[in-house]
Amino acid sequence: MNTHPQTIQIFLPSGDPQGIRVASITTRIVQVIDVPRSLLPDFLKMPEAAQVGLYFLIGESESGDQPQVYIGQTGSLAERLATHNQKKEFWNRALVAISLTNNLTGTHASFLEWLSIAQADKAGRYAMENGNAGSRPHTPSPLQAECTELHDTVRVLLATLGYPVFEPLMRVNSKTDDPSMFYCRASDADARGLFTEEGFVVLEGSSGRLQATPSFHKYGGASLRARLIENGVLTAVGDRAIFTRDYLFSSPSAAAGCVTGRMSNGLLEWKDTQGRPLSEVRGTPSNNGNAS
Repeated sequence: MNTHPQTIQIFLPSGDPQGIRVASITTRIVQVIDVPRSLLPDFLKMPEAAQVGLYFLIGESESGDQPQVYIGQTGSLAERLATHNQKKEFWNRALVAISLTNNLTGTHASFLEWLSIAQADKAGRYAMENGNAGSRPHTPSPLQAECTELHDTVRVLLATLGYPVFEPLMRVNSKTDDPSMFYCRASDADARGLFTEEGFVVLEGSSGRLQATPSFHKYGGASLRARLIENGVLTAVGDRAIFTRDYLFSSPSAAAGCVTGRMSNGLLEWKDTQGRPLSEVRGTPSNNGNAS
């Protein structure tokens, strides 16, 4: 992933920052239009709705632990989004990627759809409503190179608008020991994680106790664990729960509880290589009870 200084412009057609937003990089031909579902009729009247495009339907899961995304492409955004408005319930925003020069073809869109589904699934931030990416469409090499550049623009614009569909949870080599790594080895756990600006990430390969305590069930902590097992983030191996991929928790305590199978204060449970708790390393006050 290339990162470099870029100028991004966000245009508000109605002047309302909560309304439709149009984001573009000043030197690129692709723009992303953020459409609240309630304003979909307004978008369908815009000339952009008649174009070939790539789109992302975004919604929150009922459990609230991971947002959802459906990724698609179409030769007529107006027709396809109108259909989804009637038949798909989960989404509350549509993010539409189109060409400023109106030169995207069906071949572009098909490859971008395949690439986007594969990259979103790899990032693991959103629950995928598509199922799988399907087979890679046949695309000539020059067109693939063009689509890869277009995809990078879409990635940046989505993240700028607040939807980091393709952003990796970790920007460091989390597969090796790192001075910023924290460990949880209480209650038969053997887990590694990193405290980030978004929450606490438990790393792939970490393990914890499979059986949860009665109090963990009583106060609702076990429900998240059950969903992670159902979604394949955690897999049961004997009496252990193994993380099959990196997973972002809202707080260190949520991460520690999922790993240990009991109510936990994550600021105390997660410790660095020197045995210092997260609260001491980060200078965060910790109470004797659970912490967020």
